[in-house]
Amino acid sequence: MKYEIKITKTQNPKAKPDPVSLGFGDVFTDHMFIMDYDEGEGWHDARIVPYAPICLDPAASVLHYAQEMFEGMKTYKSVDGLKLFRPDMNAKRTAQTNDRLCIPHVDEGFYVDAIRALIDVDRDWVPGREGTSLYIRPFIIATEPFLGVRPSGSYKFIIILSPVGPYYKEGLAPTRIFVEDEYTRAAPGGTGCAKVGGNYAASLKSQMKAHSLGFTQVLWLDGVERKYVEEIGTSNAFFVMGGEVWTAPLDGTILPGITRDSVITLLRDWGVLVREERFTIEEVFAAHDSGRLSEIFASGTAAVISPVGELRWKGRGITVGGGSIGELSQRLYDTITGIQSGRLPDTHGWTVDL
Repeated sequence: MKYEIKITKTQNPKAKPDPVSLGFGDVFTDHMFIMDYDEGEGWHDARIVPYAPICLDPAASVLHYAQEMFEGMKTYKSVDGLKLFRPDMNAKRTAQTNDRLCIPHVDEGFYVDAIRALIDVDRDWVPGREGTSLYIRPFIIATEPFLGVRPSGSYKFIIILSPVGPYYKEGLAPTRIFVEDEYTRAAPGGTGCAKVGGNYAASLKSQMKAHSLGFTQVLWLDGVERKYVEEIGTSNAFFVMGGEVWTAPLDGTILPGITRDSVITLLRDWGVLVREERFTIEEVFAAHDSGRLSEIFASGTAAVISPVGELRWKGRGITVGGGSIGELSQRLYDTITGIQSGRLPDTHGWTVDL
């Protein structure tokens, strides 16, 4: 499907931030992409315009019934230009989320083309310092003004860009994780497998509780029995037990992470056995007690790999890997970031040159 993208450049470009002091998600580039959808007309009026507030009717359905989705990916300044990392997977996941939320399908090829076009306009914003990147946030919101529970008849597809530093200020350092057994992130048949804002809004209470206790993030358990391990914060979770890597299966409550898929692929390339099976938090603590638990780490677009140094559940804390970064965690981080930056060969065809 072909769309013409009209481009209107800003007359008042912003000053670029100092790459040394970049935070995460608090600075935005000069331009944004917008495309509208109207029932009977489909997606239309694709355009790149100066970054600015958007106008919404107070009755817009996104504000009342949360019909919206979002994605996250990055552009990296590599040794031979700019690169995207597996954008086709983000387009595919967008299609899956849209289907779950009754949002109209966006052509997956054009989805990537729109991202490329916006980055091309704002390519001077891509920071080059090690550990930095340009974060890409595509999102779709329902805009029809009505108070009633049904799919909207109009939408906006928007993409914004943000130069970012490390997601965690401490960088690749072991985190302290609190096991949440009161609140739940997702339930069977819900939206755990979709990238929607409601999932994250529901997680804030637990996250604030963990922070108040001195922990970086939470480990979510299943929403039915409160015993099966699911995700760490907003990331997929991996546990190295007895030389095997365990992670929760994609059974409808787990987000199909692009970094998760990359981790599993690399591990299997290296001859490491990966088990995508259900397992309990009790099994994790038992593995620690028997000396079989050697590493825990989380994977996601924002931080890539986040090693876990401590886990606390029901008042009991355990130290993982002596509180240091594990061998697999370090190797995965070095390999994925090496591919993203062009320092290592991309044998899987994951990167896209810009």
